[in-house]
Amino acid sequence: MNVVIGGTGIEVSTTNAAFDEILRKQYAGFIEPESPQSIELAVELSRPSVVDPDADIRVRNDGNRWIMDRGDFHASYDSASRTGIVRQSASRHSVDSVIRIIHSLHLAERSGFLLHAASVIQANRAFIFAGPSGVGKTTISRLAPEEAHLLTDEISYVRRLSGSWVAFGTPFAGELARPGENRSAGVEALFLLRHGVENRIEPLSAAAGVRSILRNVLFFADDPVLAHRLFDSVCEFVDSVRVFELSFLPDTRVWSLIR
Repeated sequence: MNVVIGGTGIEVSTTNAAFDEILRKQYAGFIEPESPQSIELAVELSRPSVVDPDADIRVRNDGNRWIMDRGDFHASYDSASRTGIVRQSASRHSVDSVIRIIHSLHLAERSGFLLHAASVIQANRAFIFAGPSGVGKTTISRLAPEEAHLLTDEISYVRRLSGSWVAFGTPFAGELARPGENRSAGVEALFLLRHGVENRIEPLSAAAGVRSILRNVLFFADDPVLAHRLFDSVCEFVDSVRVFELSFLPDTRVWSLIR
């Protein structure tokens, strides 16, 4: 099963037929034909001694090999051979977390990042809404016009292609409990969400935009080289894309400001 997100495929394999079916339902819409360029990820089901999906994720580097641990899984990924293995309980959330980590490492080397944000395509342009849990990412997604396309209400996938920043749909679902559409579009603007008593948009300075975006980037590895590349990517993003602070009321009128 080749799960392709943002143009990068991860070939997920498991010998457990029932779990394979669960994953196929989870990533439906993002499964494409096998490709020799895909990363290979083998999933082995086991019973961890401690099962705690809320534990902190630890990601460390050993040469080309990345080691990932949480209470519900242990995984490794070799960036040179583009192969990985995850030993976990029969939980779709565990392999989903490993896939996110691998994408975050892959993007950091290729002018891109994962962002704790909702993304919506409206009039063939992507609008990104970033912020911590509870700030309104799912609400702003629900309020989008009927003709809009939801890329995600949880984890946005952003990368630079041919000099332009593009947002891609992801299967990573938030409160809406449904995956985004497998689409992409150039990024028109990014909004940092906050609760407010009126619909209001204020432009942010480049420095404030970089700081705010970095607070919402998903990056798990303690690696100074990749962290520096990630910082550079966010700075380049802010140089090219307008960044605003958006406070809004939960009604559809906010989209007249956004557009």
